[in-house]
Amino acid sequence: MKRAIFPGSFDPFTIGHYSIVMRGLEIFDEIVIGIGINQTKRNLFSVKERQNMIEQAFVSEPRVKIQPYNCLTIDFAQQVGADFVLRGLRTVADFEYERSIADANRKLSGIETVILFTEDKYAFISSTVVRDLVSFGKDIRQFLPPGVTVPYIKQS
Repeated sequence: MKRAIFPGSFDPFTIGHYSIVMRGLEIFDEIVIGIGINQTKRNLFSVKERQNMIEQAFVSEPRVKIQPYNCLTIDFAQQVGADFVLRGLRTVADFEYERSIADANRKLSGIETVILFTEDKYAFISSTVVRDLVSFGKDIRQFLPPGVTVPYIKQS
């Protein structure tokens, strides 16, 4: 079985993230979405809220698991038996960062990183942009996966 982790803070989990996972399922038998816990980072949504949002997105996809983690990403990958890290790239600027992390992960653990380029229609969407929109009271539903509801957003 080919298992990958898709790590991130996912604050919040966007339609771009969703697209990467759905496309990743064409390559992998199972994807474990790892919600990284960083105590020093101020998040808009709690870990439980983020987990609930992601569970809503994949409620009918049994090949996707969601699990918070509080360790190195490669340690998490080994804990869940994954041989791959799945990442999405939006911009050229993302490439250098992702490459250095991928090289370190491979050197330390032998775990390979598979990178999928974000679809053009989602390239401008980032969790940071979505958080900013929320902070100004804007409706963010178009930036979220289908069927996902979020706290703080009035649903119509």
